Amino acid sequence: MTGRDRPETPAAPGRHDGRGTGGVVEPSALRETMSWFATGVVVLTVTGERVHGMTANAVSSVSLRPPLVLCCVGRSATMHDAITAASGFAVSVLAADQEDTARYFADRNRPRGAAQFDTVACEPGPRTGAPLLAGALAWLECELTTSVTAGDHTVFLGEVVTARRGRGDRALTFFGGGYRALPAGDTRAGD
Repeated sequence: MTGRDRPETPAAPGRHDGRGTGGVVEPSALRETMSWFATGVVVLTVTGERVHGMTANAVSSVSLRPPLVLCCVGRSATMHDAITAASGFAVSVLAADQEDTARYFADRNRPRGAAQFDTVACEPGPRTGAPLLAGALAWLECELTTSVTAGDHTVFLGEVVTARRGRGDRALTFFGGGYRALPAGDTRAGD
């Protein structure tokens, strides 16, 4: 049987298969499907003329040599132009008890500029000056090395110039469309 002869696997009962015209997946179907991929939650921050913070989960380690991480930011987001202008960014990896912080930096109605940090405990990063949020599990500061347009987002690659670990061991995650606390457990890497 060739690929053309095989019947399509039907969508689960009560579920739309997510395809729009021409077989392309609809944005809402992709968002709903990807919500079942558990991710960590961070707040990206920048300093300079466009001081800003933004909750994100599209952040990943890329390379150890050189030390690189990436973050993906919508081109219409305030953070997009802020990272470009600052030529770098910081990452605060949120702890399980920081859901309110995640919601705050996701709220489009919060104050803009430096005022958005007035009620948030933070300190300037030693290399970038970007705010590092108190109580986070870990912090990174990155100097922008590359940016790549990818659909309606830009993938920003940053070389890690500082990395440090906090004291907690319970992470805030995003799964199934909501915030979840990842319990403490064995933090040793597998084989």
